[in-house]
Amino acid sequence: MTSLPKTTERQLGLAIDLDSCVGCQACVTSCKEWNAGGHMAPLTDLDPFGEAPDGVWFNRVHTYEQVSAEESRTVHFPRSCLHCAEPACVTVCPTGASYKRRSDGIVLVDADKCIGCKLCSWACPYGAREFDEDAGVMKKCTLCVDRIYNENLPHENRVPACVAACPTGARHFGDFSDPASPVSVLSRERGGVELMAELGYRPTNRYLPPRPRARRDDRVAPLEPVSGADGLLGWIDRLLSR
Repeated sequence: MTSLPKTTERQLGLAIDLDSCVGCQACVTSCKEWNAGGHMAPLTDLDPFGEAPDGVWFNRVHTYEQVSAEESRTVHFPRSCLHCAEPACVTVCPTGASYKRRSDGIVLVDADKCIGCKLCSWACPYGAREFDEDAGVMKKCTLCVDRIYNENLPHENRVPACVAACPTGARHFGDFSDPASPVSVLSRERGGVELMAELGYRPTNRYLPPRPRARRDDRVAPLEPVSGADGLLGWIDRLLSR
């Protein structure tokens, strides 16, 4: 079985803001597009226009309806590899194909060593592994290693494709081993959650929970515009002065 590094120099990952995600699928399609020619290419599509389409996707967005006695809200939940500090998918691999990098903590798959036994997919509680039926190997999110270290790209573009494509800024990328990094600070301030922390795999990615909404009774009632020469400006002034 594959061993894990005792420590990593960095721990790169994502902070995903569930309050900002609108479920537009931009992260899904940009991931698919970039990785179709990237580190784990190709990403197979099977019968895409038929009755039973299938294929390899590193990122998927699920949509749920959260209902309580007071209100209901729609929550969009992006799901991909969490690049755990103690990844079970690595330790069960019989060939060393699944491994965690000491330099940055990213969990990857060596396709040349993978025999397609699917042990890693059974061990992953997050459903983050994808089996490529065409290639016969397991594939997964790489945090776009061929992009974040690409010196031919401007520095601001050296982020995972999903982060670059998100129109609402719901996805944040950085080093969680540095408590002063923007993603670490953001996670602390927003109460970032480790998904299923009780299992002990110590996922790197954090989910920022939706902020509490103002109660209906606490919302400011709209002001009625008054008539007169200064009616509209007076109404705006009073509204902004609240």
